[in-house]
Amino acid sequence: MAENRQTAQAQGNLAPGEPVLRQGRAADPVPAAGALNVPARSPALTRTSGDRAPGPGSAAGSVPKTDGGAGSADASLTDETPDNSAPDAENPAAIEQALAESQQRKLRLMLKQCDRVLLMDFDILAMSEWPDNYSLATARRSRDLWLFSALLAAVIFLSGLTGFIPAWIAGGGFGAFVIILLMGMPAIRRIYTSRPSYLDLIVMRKRMLRDARKHIEHLEGKEGLIWQCARMVEFNPALRAARFSELLALSEHRTLARSMTRREYIRLYLIYLLEAEKAYDRAQKAFFDGNQEALDRGWASVAASPEQRA
Repeated sequence: MAENRQTAQAQGNLAPGEPVLRQGRAADPVPAAGALNVPARSPALTRTSGDRAPGPGSAAGSVPKTDGGAGSADASLTDETPDNSAPDAENPAAIEQALAESQQRKLRLMLKQCDRVLLMDFDILAMSEWPDNYSLATARRSRDLWLFSALLAAVIFLSGLTGFIPAWIAGGGFGAFVIILLMGMPAIRRIYTSRPSYLDLIVMRKRMLRDARKHIEHLEGKEGLIWQCARMVEFNPALRAARFSELLALSEHRTLARSMTRREYIRLYLIYLLEAEKAYDRAQKAFFDGNQEALDRGWASVAASPEQRA
């Protein structure tokens, strides 16, 4: 067939544009009409297409690509790849500094939210002078005896008016009735006894409850106190006790002071404040230790003092 082609070429019978076949190589394909308008492919696509196996119409004797193009492409890829070795070496220190700054910010916020725990008045909330039940029972017994004596004297006096008993007995009953009434008056009672009356004990209890509620209202403020101190549970696990859950809920809803109607609730509130004060001292110590460590390591953004309270 090649010989026939050569003979036809020599005789000039080949059609124009017909591929010329030579012995020992494949035929050169004729470029299509629209191939001239195809944009040039990228080097990466050229490499990919060059690595494929030659098709039936490709030239078998085409010259292979040199290593210069691959080397230049690898060099360009190497130049475009960012050098992450230097940031990776600094990442542990930067991460450690960011964690220290976050911890200091968290401690600063906890100390600011729970600083009113330092205003606690232990004597008001402890109510050490609270009248016990025995004193109250004794005073109640004395009051009942006084009322019974006054009532008996009044009955004797009234019986004398009706004529059932002699008049002199009725007059003695009236005198006893007046004396018993006078002995019940606070100004005269203090002359012959130092023990408080039942009414005095009741008034004392109500006054102490009122003072304690006012102090709790002052501590809680508008935002509530103990529910914000609950964030310091990591410094004192006792703040997580279930018996404080109701107090925390009332404090969060800003209704704690109105709900303190019994001494048991106030004592429980005092216990929580004492535990919160322990947690506050530990959190403050952790904050100052972290601040000193930041100063030693030269972290100016971490080493910051707590904000001044108004």
